[in-house]
Amino acid sequence: MNLLEKESLIEKASIEFEDKTPQELLKYAVEKFPSITLASSFGAEDVVLVDMLYKINSDVDIFYLDTDFHFKETYETIEKIKQRYEGIKLIRVKPEITPEEQSQQYGERLWETSPDKCCDIRKVQPLTNNLGKYDAWITGIRRDQAPTRANAKKVEYDNKFGLVKFNPIASWTSEDVWNYIRENAVIYNPLHDQNYPSIGCLYCTRQVQPGEDPRAGRWSDTSKTECGLHK
Repeated sequence: MNLLEKESLIEKASIEFEDKTPQELLKYAVEKFPSITLASSFGAEDVVLVDMLYKINSDVDIFYLDTDFHFKETYETIEKIKQRYEGIKLIRVKPEITPEEQSQQYGERLWETSPDKCCDIRKVQPLTNNLGKYDAWITGIRRDQAPTRANAKKVEYDNKFGLVKFNPIASWTSEDVWNYIRENAVIYNPLHDQNYPSIGCLYCTRQVQPGEDPRAGRWSDTSKTECGLHK
């Protein structure tokens, strides 16, 4: 499929699936693109998609970026997911350098001195390398999460990574996500119950206080709002 054919498909599918269920879009995505993967951080949105996708096609690759800096609760959630979904294809994607090598090359606590560089090394570069194996990917972004995501389409072309991008729950609210989790008894990160609506790396995520934006706990006290995966 050349780029023009992809653009035509994307435009048509974006309109067709805007008002359909995430499951309908997921089924279409995996049928249309056999070489597809789901990116999961195991936050609330992503565990919902893991559950949906596994029920549709348990053979689809699901990958996660192991930055080496996750909360212990995140690693525990991953292990519980493995136990719940028999045969699930979870792929761990690691940075090319260890935390120790990063400190030697760029200085201690790079996440404080240059958070963009830290994210690039531990997230963006590994993601780019992994996505090169696929024709399409699935994400859990929602339009109401942040201004940078407000215009996300259900189906779009990802110019940054050069492949088709599916956002099945782009139109969902947080309430929609949690209703699905409760109704389907989906495993989720317990940090969500401790005022962590958005969970990233240990050093760059804090609890959100009453009245704050749900993503206020990410890269707090900096101008940074995204890690670079969804620009």
